[in-house]
Amino acid sequence: MGLRMMGTLVGWWMYELTNDPLALGIIGLAEVIPAVSMALYAGHVVDQSDRRNIVIRSVLFYGICVALLLFVSTAFFQQQFGKSTIILLIYIIIFITGIIRAFSGPSFGAIISQLVPRNSLPNAVTWSQGTWLSASVTGHALAGFLIAGFGITGTLTAIILSISLALLIFNTIAHKPAPPQSEKKTWESVKEGIRYVYKTKEILGALVLDLFAVLFGGAVALVPVFAKDILKVGPIGFGWLNAAADFGAILVVIILTVFPLRKQQGKVLLFAVAGFGVTIIIFGLSELFWLSFAALFVGGILDGISIVVRGTIVQLKTPDALRGRVMSVNSMFINSSNELGQFESGVMAKLMGVVPSVIFGGCMTVAVVIATWFKAPTLRKLEYE
Repeated sequence: MGLRMMGTLVGWWMYELTNDPLALGIIGLAEVIPAVSMALYAGHVVDQSDRRNIVIRSVLFYGICVALLLFVSTAFFQQQFGKSTIILLIYIIIFITGIIRAFSGPSFGAIISQLVPRNSLPNAVTWSQGTWLSASVTGHALAGFLIAGFGITGTLTAIILSISLALLIFNTIAHKPAPPQSEKKTWESVKEGIRYVYKTKEILGALVLDLFAVLFGGAVALVPVFAKDILKVGPIGFGWLNAAADFGAILVVIILTVFPLRKQQGKVLLFAVAGFGVTIIIFGLSELFWLSFAALFVGGILDGISIVVRGTIVQLKTPDALRGRVMSVNSMFINSSNELGQFESGVMAKLMGVVPSVIFGGCMTVAVVIATWFKAPTLRKLEYE
């Protein structure tokens, strides 16, 4: 919840400082460069280490980064330094969070299989996605209210408190030593994870689909622009728009927990991503708050379906000894695609205009699904129990 609040706040803060949608894209680029560059090495480290310790250290370092942002946001700092210095420091701190994310992404994914028995893993993945999305909704919406009521500094204080609470909870988890590993050099270990993803076509297809769908469908990155300049709803409306997709995703995750998908999950995944692209187009065309909210809400439902199917595929088809490395590849595709999508959205908004860039992204998302349908028959025919 704290990290989602931070993402929402930084987007709003940066747009207030610059009034430039490209600046929002550069935030994504600042985080994605270290996250992608270090992801494969991070996966090797996760497979060789106590995963619980990596999770705790990642959360601790996130807290330090938020504390730095808090100091930058104070009136004292603003009086001593100019706006350009504040913008530069925000980019540097976000770059550091990208390094942390390279390790936290695979460690959070890999530790799930050590917390539950394998026969409970599909249900655990669904619950994990549900709690993550619940925290995301809470963080997005709460950040909007806090920004309106207490400003940037007050919101960052609340983020530090939530991260501190999370750190205390993680400390109650028992140590989770790494599974037995054969002696391999770092590069050989990294290549083993890459080879496994490449030869497991269901995993590879799902990851590639998500990469390009999120890359072109990253309209959420431009929500601050829509909230402020097009819909004119202020920080509270901005928070609700940010949370809309997650509300939809939570709803469908709850449904899938009670009524899990039993067959043709590959086709369901493809149809869900195509529908997500259509909702992005509607969001780009809308000038009404309720229609924009509805488009993002339905998009969240469809995205939630794809998250559950994709997450279950990766967890079920990955051996525990390779889990950190496979999750690092997953992190490169999934987590980093959000930041790349954010950068792409910012650049295209600068080149084409905000509304045309969002419509273009939605159309490209649908096109990616059509191409995947014909080029990845293994994924289209996939079924799991």
